[in-house]
Amino acid sequence: QVQLVESGGGLVRPGASLRLSCEASSELSLDRYAVAWFRQAPGKEREEVSYISQSGSIEYYSDSVRGRFRSSRNTSTNTVYLQMRELKPEDTAIYYCAAIWGLPHDWKDPDLYDYWGQGTQVTVSS
Repeated sequence: QVQLVESGGGLVRPGASLRLSCEASSELSLDRYAVAWFRQAPGKEREEVSYISQSGSIEYYSDSVRGRFRSSRNTSTNTVYLQMRELKPEDTAIYYCAAIWGLPHDWKDPDLYDYWGQGTQVTVSS
């Protein structure tokens, strides 16, 4: 069964860092998929956070996280990461990773992605 499993969320204070992981099951070779991170805060719509291409050579970030978040890949562990720095209370949300075969014409459109993880909670609070 193809699965994406996120981990690494937690409760942190403003200014702290976290690294989220998105690990794929063995049935899915994540290096053949572009991977995006989305997040959804309570009472808000799901929003895009970041995107990394299959090779890792193309990265996109939303304006709200650019310069603080960075996505990367580890092919040997079939995992994509989201390194988050200088976390703010407004970063509080459930974070989801999503994988797509090929290149999306709009990386921000969640409907284009083929596989989704179950999400991991990130809470930033003093």
